[in-house]
Amino acid sequence: MRFTATVLLWLIATLALAVAIPAAWTQLHVVDADGYAALARHAAADPALQSAMAAELTTRATALIAERGGGRYPLDSAEVHTAARAFTAGPAFPPLFAQANRAAHGWLFSDPGAAENGNQWAVDVAPMLRDGSLQPLLSRHNVAVPAKLTVPLTVSVPPSMRQGRLSRLATWGPWVSVGAAALCGVCALLTLAAARRRGKALSSLGVSALLVGAGGWAGIEVAGRYVHDALNRTAGNVRGVAEVMVEHAEAGLHQWLNATLIAGAALVASGVIVAMLGGLAKKS
Repeated sequence: MRFTATVLLWLIATLALAVAIPAAWTQLHVVDADGYAALARHAAADPALQSAMAAELTTRATALIAERGGGRYPLDSAEVHTAARAFTAGPAFPPLFAQANRAAHGWLFSDPGAAENGNQWAVDVAPMLRDGSLQPLLSRHNVAVPAKLTVPLTVSVPPSMRQGRLSRLATWGPWVSVGAAALCGVCALLTLAAARRRGKALSSLGVSALLVGAGGWAGIEVAGRYVHDALNRTAGNVRGVAEVMVEHAEAGLHQWLNATLIAGAALVASGVIVAMLGGLAKKS
C-alpha cells in the first residue's frame, strides 16, 4: 500500500511538473504584458530583426515621401534605408519596438473593449518614424508623420483569431502555473515522506525532471510545425520580425528546460549519494 501511494504521488508530481514548466514560462514571457515587452526588447538587439524592421520602416517612409511629393522630386531610397538602419541599430529602437509589441499583445490578451486597433491586428510604427534618425530626412521632404501609422501583422486573420481572443488565458494563466507548481512541490515532498528509501525517491524525482526536460525539447520540435503554419499568415518584413521573435522565445524556453535537466541530474546524483550513505550507515 505504501509503495502504491509513493508511485501515485510520484506520477502526480511528474505530471504537475510537466504542466508547471511550460505554463510558468508562458505566463511570465508571453501572457504577461511586461514579460512579453521584455522579450521584444531583448529580441530588438538581434541584427536580423533590426534589418527586417529597417526594411519595413524604409517602405513606410518612402511611401510617405512619395505621397507628399507626388513623384515630383527624386528620392534616394538608399538614403532612407541608411537612416532606418541607423535607427534600428541605435538605443532608441528597443524601447519603441517593445512599446509597439505591447500594443499588439493587448489586442490579443486584453478585453475586447480595451484594445486599440479595432478589428485589425497591427502595430503602430509612427513613433519610430518620428525618431531623430528619420525625422530630419522626412522634414527635408516636408513630410509630417501621421499620428498613427499601422502595419498589419497578418495577411489574413483566421476567424478564430479575433480581438481579445486570449483574454481568458490572461485571467487563468497565473492560476494554472502557480497551481501546477504548488501541486508538484507538495507531491514531491509527500513522495519523499511516503517512500521507504529516501535515496531512491530522490533519484526518482530527478528522473521526473529529466523526463520533463527531454519531453519539453521534443514538444518544441513538434510545435514548430504549428508555429510555421502561423508564420505563413505573415509576409515580407513582418515575417522576418516574427521569425526572430519566435527564435528568441524558443531559446528562452530551452533555457528553462536545460535548467530542469540539470536539476534532474543533480537530484539523481543526490539520491545515489543518499542511498550509498544510508547503506553504509546500516552496515556500521
